[in-house]
Amino acid sequence: MSSYYHHIVTLFLCLTSVICSAQQLTLSNAIAIAQENSLDAQIARYSFMGSYWQYRTFKAQLLPSLNLSGGLGGFNHSVIETRDYETGHVNQVNNNTMTNSVTLSMDQQIAATGGKISLQSYLYRLDQFTYKEKTYNSQPLRISYTQPLRSFNSLRWEKKTAPVEYQIAERAYITSMQDVTIKVTGLFFNVLSAQSNYKQSLATVSDREKLYEMAQKRLELTTTTKSEVLQMELSLLNARMAVTKNKIALDDAMYDLFSFLRVTDYSSAELVPPYTTPDVIISTDDVLQKAITNSSHPLEQKLQMLEAQKTLAQAKSSRGIQMTLSSELGFSQTGDTFSKAYSRLRDNEIVGLSLSLPIFDWGVSKGKVKMAQAQLEVVKTKIEQNHLDYIQELRRKVTQFNAQPSQCRDALRAQKIAEERYEITLKRYETGAISVTDLNTAQQEMESAKAQYISQLQTFWNDYYSLQKATLYDWQNKHDITVDFEALRDNSRTNVVSRNNMGTITPNSLANFK
Repeated sequence: MSSYYHHIVTLFLCLTSVICSAQQLTLSNAIAIAQENSLDAQIARYSFMGSYWQYRTFKAQLLPSLNLSGGLGGFNHSVIETRDYETGHVNQVNNNTMTNSVTLSMDQQIAATGGKISLQSYLYRLDQFTYKEKTYNSQPLRISYTQPLRSFNSLRWEKKTAPVEYQIAERAYITSMQDVTIKVTGLFFNVLSAQSNYKQSLATVSDREKLYEMAQKRLELTTTTKSEVLQMELSLLNARMAVTKNKIALDDAMYDLFSFLRVTDYSSAELVPPYTTPDVIISTDDVLQKAITNSSHPLEQKLQMLEAQKTLAQAKSSRGIQMTLSSELGFSQTGDTFSKAYSRLRDNEIVGLSLSLPIFDWGVSKGKVKMAQAQLEVVKTKIEQNHLDYIQELRRKVTQFNAQPSQCRDALRAQKIAEERYEITLKRYETGAISVTDLNTAQQEMESAKAQYISQLQTFWNDYYSLQKATLYDWQNKHDITVDFEALRDNSRTNVVSRNNMGTITPNSLANFK
């Protein structure tokens, strides 16, 4: 189930899991919530819808349009000049008229040729109040066609570029969801790191308090020195200060994560580290194939070429003679009554060719063509170089990711070794076999190993989701990442999830969760 509803079901399941264990949040749950609820996800949806309506507007231009136009109540009471056509004498006469007109037309643009055909019906009325006369002029049926010759056909080129732009918008939306995944993964592991440091500092304080009491008793029995007791007290004070520092860091990391998720009450939340990593080895050839098939990279290259070719075609078409063929066929009539204006109709045919020919433009048109040709070659070269860089970057990502599973295993083993060594060192200190300095060193090594393991887990998942973003392919479940865009478009409310208390979620309140 890879549709838009898949995200709703996934979000429902992850929120239901929060009901069962209100203090735990897994990485997959955080990703599902972020992809539905975060502001970044909503911005991606709005951006996609903008591209969708832009594409819809273009497609509407290819369909016939029905238009009604006219001028009503055109009253004119003024003095105008009139010329006697026999004598040429000019007189100033009073004009007291009103005009009304209406035109109903059906227009269709023709993308293949760039022409425009119109079917029209026209009625005009002139009222001359001075002479108490009314004149009607009608054209019940008129078919007109306008055809530019050798002109740039923008609609034809837009018919090539608009579908590619919309495909890019679809894949950009899926990619944006992967960006959300990568971002929430980073925030999630920031909390895990801060959470681990805070828990470790609490455990350290507990250990140091016990050891400080033990050191004081040894001092009374003269089995240790005052310096050793002071060093242990200093270690205890440092541990207590580390608790406060780590608690502030944890609060900040929690705020960053849950504000991104737009969850307001997270006081009882505790993150569950994804300790189990899939043992996935990905083939470079498979990644390249999926990236070329699924990503927007080839479409973006195609669009760049089309835009460059469009600019060149526009520059070439502006050179030389420009011609426009106009034709009109229909019927017309004039009368002093409405009925006479529609009786005994007369033929009405008009055909004409207008042209424009620049004689000398100092090489402006030629220069524009040469510039467009040079730009086309630049685009070709950049596309070739960008493609090589793109392939090389994918190869690097695959190599880096395939090394992560073994790195995670080594980091986990190092953490276990450091923990075991600390336990041994702690027992040896309790028996007085080693100094507090040795104990602090073992503790620092253990904390460093834990931090390294969490950092390695973060690197693994970040690299995995980066490959998933580059290929739009789920390498764990082995399927393409798709979205039911029809359902996404039909859902006018993109804010499926709303703010609420994370600890009070119920299945019936899913629509109100934020």
